[in-house]
Amino acid sequence: MSQQIHKEHNVSVLIYHLVCPTKYRRVVITNEVDKELKDVCKEIGLRFEIAFLEIGADKDHIHFLIQTVPVRSPSEIARIITSLTAREVFKRVPSVKKKLWGGEFWSDGYYICTVGRHSYEDQIRRYVASQGRTKEYVRIYAEQLRLL
Repeated sequence: MSQQIHKEHNVSVLIYHLVCPTKYRRVVITNEVDKELKDVCKEIGLRFEIAFLEIGADKDHIHFLIQTVPVRSPSEIARIITSLTAREVFKRVPSVKKKLWGGEFWSDGYYICTVGRHSYEDQIRRYVASQGRTKEYVRIYAEQLRLL
């Protein structure tokens, strides 16, 4: 669950929903890749003050529900997450590189939005956690969030 982050001169609750598709929408996120992605995200969190509240993986994209401090822009946060996870996944699971030509794991595009702490955070958390499950389950939450 998110919390207020107290710094020397500010208090903040900045929560983002970030969705990153794999390059060419290739189906490369296996259970092994999912585990490695989550491990890398823990390391990123410690290094960059990015708390991963929830990570939900589907076969060709991944959802991150993250909280951070007001130091970095959303695009910089997306760049940090995509570049470091891609490098580490290629290193830790070399078989993925054979499925993706050109040496890129993530597509150039991504989706990011802010999440209100008291309004949609719990719904988006459930939606992100539901990734990779049945489409009907995901559709219900997407409709509630008006994502479809």
